[in-house]
Amino acid sequence: MSTTLQYLIPADAPRLLGEQLARAGAGVKPQVFARSAGPDFDGLGLMDRGQRLADALARHLPAHFPDAAALLVASMGQPLGLDAKGEPLASGDVPSSFFYLPHSLFVATQGLGHLDAAMAAQHALTQRFTAEFSLRPYLQHHTQATLVHLAAWSTDASAHVRRAVSESTRPRLPWAPRLRVFDDNPEPVLDLLTRLRDDPSSYVRRSVANHLNDRVKSHPDRLLSLAREWLDGPAVPSTREALVRHALRTALKRGDPQALALFGHGKPSVILVAKPHVQPAQVLIGERVELCCELHNPTDRVASVLADWRVHYVKADGSRSPKVFKGQELTLAPGARVDLQKTLSLRQMTTRTHHPGRHRVEIALNGQPHAVGHFDLR
Repeated sequence: MSTTLQYLIPADAPRLLGEQLARAGAGVKPQVFARSAGPDFDGLGLMDRGQRLADALARHLPAHFPDAAALLVASMGQPLGLDAKGEPLASGDVPSSFFYLPHSLFVATQGLGHLDAAMAAQHALTQRFTAEFSLRPYLQHHTQATLVHLAAWSTDASAHVRRAVSESTRPRLPWAPRLRVFDDNPEPVLDLLTRLRDDPSSYVRRSVANHLNDRVKSHPDRLLSLAREWLDGPAVPSTREALVRHALRTALKRGDPQALALFGHGKPSVILVAKPHVQPAQVLIGERVELCCELHNPTDRVASVLADWRVHYVKADGSRSPKVFKGQELTLAPGARVDLQKTLSLRQMTTRTHHPGRHRVEIALNGQPHAVGHFDLR
């Protein structure tokens, strides 16, 4: 049986948390703390479990937040490490990193009047779970002072701490309220991201790219100018170029000419599309189709092109919405030909519901669409 989200904070978490606090000298009796989570704890969902334990922390820890925060930090297990790919390693100290969700909720609400103590607690917390959510109230209520702390964090020895600088300031962080404080003036945050653009950890650089991709909707021109600044110069690291490319992925997919130009694809391609084919032409929901075409360089010069597949999906109301599938950057010798092929699954997914109707298929070369064909979904 698959584990549901609620079990990321297991049923015995109240007892485990009480034991950790007792060992830290908080004067808490583990069984008393466990009972304070309530007899209905087993029936609660993930966020309700987290909030119930955060409320228990508020009742059992000292009323003076700096004292409470010090005990909370002292009770925490070992920080998470990173594997060779830069991904967080699991910790054996707790059942899952979500064990620290109550800590995050507690700090987010109880520490606003004690910035330094709260930031110290979140510095420890983000190395074990995350502080990207608990930091947002501080950015809203103590904007400049919190930015000073984050600037110091940008050079921290821990990649988890450096990543928190980027994640916590994302304007459209998933599952979090929109951070509007930097909507009008993103410059303070962009200054922080510039500090992280060449971070040695791919874990941190990927966060920076995701953050910048959020900015496409609110400040597209500023994002493009920042990308040009970052790519300007004779010795731009390949890791930075990859970061910028990932940051501009939304703009590149929609064929933004300025974004394409940054990577040498701003002009219409000389590449020709031949032998377009969609097989089968009639298909049932749940089946697959094959998208095919041949690219031909008819010139006597080497030519490069950015090729993306574009499928115009039928929506529930009968209208169509294009979905771009990232293709590849190709370099073709004079006269060369290359076959492109993609298998498209039409099974129903949580992220996409398929509807009957005619779906048009295109191949976009440097953002310019070329018809490949269509399939009728039934």
